[in-house]
Amino acid sequence: MIDDNLFKRLAARIETYAQAMIDMQVALTALPALAPENGGDGEYEKSRLLLSYLKDSGFPHVWEINAPDPRVSARCRPNLLATVPGKNQGETVWILTHMDVVPPGEVALWTADPYRAYVKDGRVFGRGTEDNQQDLVASFFAAKAFLDEGITPEKNFGLAFVADEETSSQAGLAYLLNHKNNPFLKTDIIVVPDAGDEAGSHIEVAEKSILWLQIKTRGQQTHASRPDLGRNAFLAASHLVVRLYALHQFFDAVDPLFYPPVSTFQPTKKEANVPNINTIPGNDIFYLDCRVLPAYPLPEVIAAVRAAANEVEKTFNVTIEITPVQYMEAPPPTPLDAPVVSSLKRAIRAVYQLEAVPAGIGGGTVAAHFRKLGYPAAVWCRTTQTAHQPDESCKIENMIGNAKVYAYLGGEG
Repeated sequence: MIDDNLFKRLAARIETYAQAMIDMQVALTALPALAPENGGDGEYEKSRLLLSYLKDSGFPHVWEINAPDPRVSARCRPNLLATVPGKNQGETVWILTHMDVVPPGEVALWTADPYRAYVKDGRVFGRGTEDNQQDLVASFFAAKAFLDEGITPEKNFGLAFVADEETSSQAGLAYLLNHKNNPFLKTDIIVVPDAGDEAGSHIEVAEKSILWLQIKTRGQQTHASRPDLGRNAFLAASHLVVRLYALHQFFDAVDPLFYPPVSTFQPTKKEANVPNINTIPGNDIFYLDCRVLPAYPLPEVIAAVRAAANEVEKTFNVTIEITPVQYMEAPPPTPLDAPVVSSLKRAIRAVYQLEAVPAGIGGGTVAAHFRKLGYPAAVWCRTTQTAHQPDESCKIENMIGNAKVYAYLGGEG
């Protein structure tokens, strides 16, 4: 628990930061932190701005563990860390957020320039304002409240601003965890605000396995007036798409910890084949996105897809190649009684007056890298779920409220 008067001081201080939070959002949004895979130059400029915020606010311990990357002009991908020392310096409350964002997509779908943040109806709009700047900003001001109030947190209060979350995390959290100066301990309280719901009622402790498959069908191209002279790869692939929907019946376990509580198998991206209407395509490529409950090993899923493909091959006299694009077996879940879960429950109750419950999700978060190595991390934030959409936005009240939750964690004995 936290001393009530101390928490009231921290909460009151955080409420005074509303305009400063907005200003920080505007400044961060103006620096597009796109991975080179997404046509960008990385997070370095954004990290320099954050570094100046940390130094100007008097954070006593600030350091970097940067991952080499020759593809970007800075030649590295920055990972920025800062702590406010606590009474117990053997443990740290970490709030880990990421600096990179996804591209805006079709700019015409945005009301305004995605990189010029603006305020409307109690929200800040712009690319990255929710994912992940809402809680990056919230965590910064939660830590700043301790400094400005002259309060020493019970444990070290740590901020980790990492790179590369939107692509692979190999230059971000995965790099940190494998570094000789890895700052994280398995006894630390680690919160990753990378997923949530509108009420803030779910504490994510488990993720499904993720399997993305590229499925390439090879037939024989011919004129559309003579299908007898070719083998229509698009037609065969379309039959396979329909057959693969039966995966839902084959892998039909239900786990109420997750939402949705079942495995999902969805055809998504479709690559272009022939450019004209009157040619039967000899090649066709589509992709399958599988989010699989931990009860099922991914090799079983691949085997089931292969079996369906074999039947289509025989029927249409084509060949089908199946290639994993992403393959991530679900790591062990964070225990439901882990200290981070209990602490988050208390903090959410104090700030938002609701009883949060542990849950699992189908999306992948950066917390999976913690769990693979046995760190009991929890994923939580109160969010309106506009990430990756046109007109992405965050509620100003969520920045303020979530900052109070993080400050509560830092003040607990």
